[in-house]
Amino acid sequence: MTSSSDRSPAVDVRAPRSYEIRTYGCQMNVHDSERLAGLLEDAGYVRAPEGSDGDADVVVFNTCAVRENADNRLYGNLGHLAPKKAKRPGMQIAVGGCLAQKDRDTIVKKAPWVDVVFGTHNIGKLPVLLERARVQEEAQVEIAESLEAFPSTLPTRRESAYAAWVSISVGCNNTCTFCIVPALRGKEKDRRPGDILAEVEALVGEGVSEITLLGQNVNAYGSDIGDREAFSKLLRACGNIEGLERVRFTSPHPRDFTDDVIAAMAETPNAMPQLHMPLQSGSDTVLKAMRRSYRQDRYLGIIEKVRAAIPHAAITTDIIVGFPGETEEDFEQTLHVVREARFAQAFTFQYSKRPGTPAATMDGQIPKEVVQERYERLVALQEEISWEENKKQVGRTLELMVAEGEGRKDGSTHRLSGRAPDNRLVHFTKPGQDVRPGDVVTVEVTYAAPHHLLAEGPVLAVRRTRAGDAWEKRNAAEAAKPAGVLLGLPKIGVPAPLPAPANSGCGCD
Repeated sequence: MTSSSDRSPAVDVRAPRSYEIRTYGCQMNVHDSERLAGLLEDAGYVRAPEGSDGDADVVVFNTCAVRENADNRLYGNLGHLAPKKAKRPGMQIAVGGCLAQKDRDTIVKKAPWVDVVFGTHNIGKLPVLLERARVQEEAQVEIAESLEAFPSTLPTRRESAYAAWVSISVGCNNTCTFCIVPALRGKEKDRRPGDILAEVEALVGEGVSEITLLGQNVNAYGSDIGDREAFSKLLRACGNIEGLERVRFTSPHPRDFTDDVIAAMAETPNAMPQLHMPLQSGSDTVLKAMRRSYRQDRYLGIIEKVRAAIPHAAITTDIIVGFPGETEEDFEQTLHVVREARFAQAFTFQYSKRPGTPAATMDGQIPKEVVQERYERLVALQEEISWEENKKQVGRTLELMVAEGEGRKDGSTHRLSGRAPDNRLVHFTKPGQDVRPGDVVTVEVTYAAPHHLLAEGPVLAVRRTRAGDAWEKRNAAEAAKPAGVLLGLPKIGVPAPLPAPANSGCGCD
């Protein structure tokens, strides 16, 4: 007879459960998905093999609610997964993000095969809710009304080894009539500056060399802690962090774009000469109807000041076409601002009703064909300006941070791709020596297209970096595991070229 002390301990031989995350919407959702991935991996899950397409044990939808067809898109995807779930005992589906915060119980009523619904304020509960749904064998719907933990305190599975988002605030205090985000993300809540800088320093210690400060209204930072110059002070403090080569931020609001921020951008060595500042409309009448607290003169004045302080700055924007009540004269004012501002790129959106927003019930909804015609004219004008502005880069010598996955044709053209300091995408000739994402190369621009530049000559210099070391180390570690799959997230930097795809930024900043 064997005594209990002689028995081997029980061993759980089950394979780790796999997960897949599908992300829609703005940079906040992208960053939240990195947190969700970190939480799941911290709980023992592993990413699903490449090309799984819903065959993971857990499929998580991180949703966006700012488009009129957001719910149709979600329920279509959920319907596609229903037969797969029926054939796979134990498979779970979770829905989070802005649409989950808005629709709550509606999701489970329309798609009863969903296991978990969670909101924007309690993403940290996902692993617990999944386990509770598994044990109790019933859907778990948990929507917190206020933030339970600042997202940056949660585990993270970052998609880049060399560039990272750093959230400095969540929520928004604005009341733009076209935007539902404040209702879903809540009032602005700022992190303490020391906590932000500690996270940045920790990231740099891991090899990250570029960070993007992230907020729904990033330059309003400080309103929650009572310091109107908190954002410019934060930018300057980032300039003192050794090893941090590039600092960017998105998205600011013209209302809060003060002279001290412009000075900090110009005087902080690692603050990049790039600004993404949403315009939304060039018409004072439409801006008033949107409840945007600036007018055309104020906006163009900011552009003028930025260009005076940072001559090579690349300025990008968001524009909404066809807002209720927009006349042809209003639209011409938008075209006027585009001509005056000479944006490097503009991310244009055809107005669509956001349920729950004041604009959705306004009089003067514009016919679809009129919106489409105006949209096409705006895109054509911006395309022309983008190309002209890019042509000015020909002959310049630029330092590029080598990027991963940004050049779709790099394999066939024997090129690599990188981002210039102003965030322009540059494809360059592959050098003879090994170059890794995160490394820095020096090139001369030889050709310009509307949405990218080419450096067809030999690379002038290669600088291997700690960021490249971090990418190499991470790649080696990933290679030792079963093949993984990306979350399908946008890359660090400027969003996709015009026209904006359906799942790009919401344009609500």
